[in-house]
Parts: sequence; structure tokens; C-alpha cells
Amino acid sequence: MHPGQLFRQRLSTGKILPLIGVYDIFSALVSSKYFDGTFVSGFSVAASYYGLPDVGFVTWRDQIDTATRVRHALPNQYLLVDIDDGFGDQIVAANTVRSLEQNGISAVMMEDQKRPRKCGHFDGKEILPLEEYLIKLQAVLDVRNDLFVIARTDAVDIVEGIKRATTYAHAGADGVMIEGIRDLETIRKLRSEIDCPIMVNQLQGGKSPNWTLDELQSAGANIVIYSTPALFSAQHGMEQFLSAMKTNGTMNNVGTVNMQDCMNTLMRYGK
Repeated sequence: MHPGQLFRQRLSTGKILPLIGVYDIFSALVSSKYFDGTFVSGFSVAASYYGLPDVGFVTWRDQIDTATRVRHALPNQYLLVDIDDGFGDQIVAANTVRSLEQNGISAVMMEDQKRPRKCGHFDGKEILPLEEYLIKLQAVLDVRNDLFVIARTDAVDIVEGIKRATTYAHAGADGVMIEGIRDLETIRKLRSEIDCPIMVNQLQGGKSPNWTLDELQSAGANIVIYSTPALFSAQHGMEQFLSAMKTNGTMNNVGTVNMQDCMNTLMRYGK
């Protein structure tokens, strides 16, 4: 069974699916100890690969390469890949999706932002004309076989966001997401309009409140992506450890794993 079919099967259980945003293969290995869903986050990859913010530096090749390495390390994960705006026109978007499906990815998320794009929780975003995005979405849907396609809108006005998400669902998207929502009522309103899965993004310090999985599921959400927990907690951990090391002049024995702990993670799928 293709990973896209397994993704649909998991959603059919009715239990909300959390997907943890990772920035490289090692963070994906660590995350997989606790969650069976992984999200290759554009924000996190931009920071990890280039040391740059999530404003359009990541390319289709970056995401295919990262996602394929994650899939090889974690063959059984539910694996969603952020493809930003498809990285170009409908031809580039369709080629990206075709390549990801051939490499065993479960699902993709494609947004309707206009370039120059921004992280979905930043101000100043602009979105494509509706018909222009629909052309790109249709090209992606036409080229895939079993890959699960989530259409995301970055519309700031919530009425426009619900309208666009509903339109994308009716156009054939497997799931939809309105980025940066501020209340659970938005999910409830959207659920009253569509039957397909609804995804929500949770980002530390972002525009959306830090809801629990139970709250999200009760409101009608089916998938939740946590875009940056691996990246942000890694930064916190490194800064805490290195600051103490600079002060003390030696490595601490707390706030860290040891060599064997690390090797156990690396060898988890090599035994």
C-alpha cells in the first residue's frame, strides 16, 4: 500500500494526527521515538540548510532531498512535506509532487501565497488570485496517484480564508488548511462547509493559540502540524549548554545526552 493510502487510512480512524516538524534526518529520528507523524517543515529546513528565514530560499530540490532521506531512515512514518507555493508555476509544482510521490512521501502541503513569500505567521503576506492557484492545484492533483494533497490558504481575512479553503476542497484537494487562525470557531465554521480533513498549524510564538489535541479534535480538526518544535528546542538546548560551558570552562553532565544515547538513536533502524 502506498504511503498516501496509509495516510488516508490513519485519518479514517477519526483520531487527530499530530505531525512533528523536523529540520534534518537526525531530528526526525529523535521525533519518531515519540510520534508516528513527521513534517518536513520549510521554516526549519531554511534555518538548517541556509541559516536564513522562511521567505522563499528553500527550493524544490531541497525538499525532495530532505524528505527522501527522512523516508529512507523512517520507512513507516506518516510523512508530510511542505512545498511552499509549489516553488514556481504549475509545471514546477507538478514535477515536485511527482518526484515526492515516487520517493514514497505520504502527503504534501501547498499554499496560495504570492512571491516574495513569508512564513505563514508573519505579517505582510499576499496571496495569488484564486483562479491562478486553482490552475496550480489542478496540475498537482492531475499528476499524483495516491499522494495526499493539502491545499493551504494564507488569506488574512477569515471570511476569505474559509471561502478559499472551501473552494479548494470542492476542487478536489484531499485536505485544507487556513494558516494563522486565532480561534477554534474558525475550524467549526469550516467544518460546517466541507467534509474533507482539516489541518491546523501550531507554531511556538505564532498567531494561533497553543491548543490541545483534544480541543482541536473537538472543533473538527483532523491533522495538526507542529512546524518548529525540534528546531526551537534544539536552539534552546544548545544555548543553555554552551552558555554554561563557557561560564564553567568544562562540559556539563546535565542537560545533555551522552555518546551511547546518541548512538542508540542512530542505530535504531540499523539493527
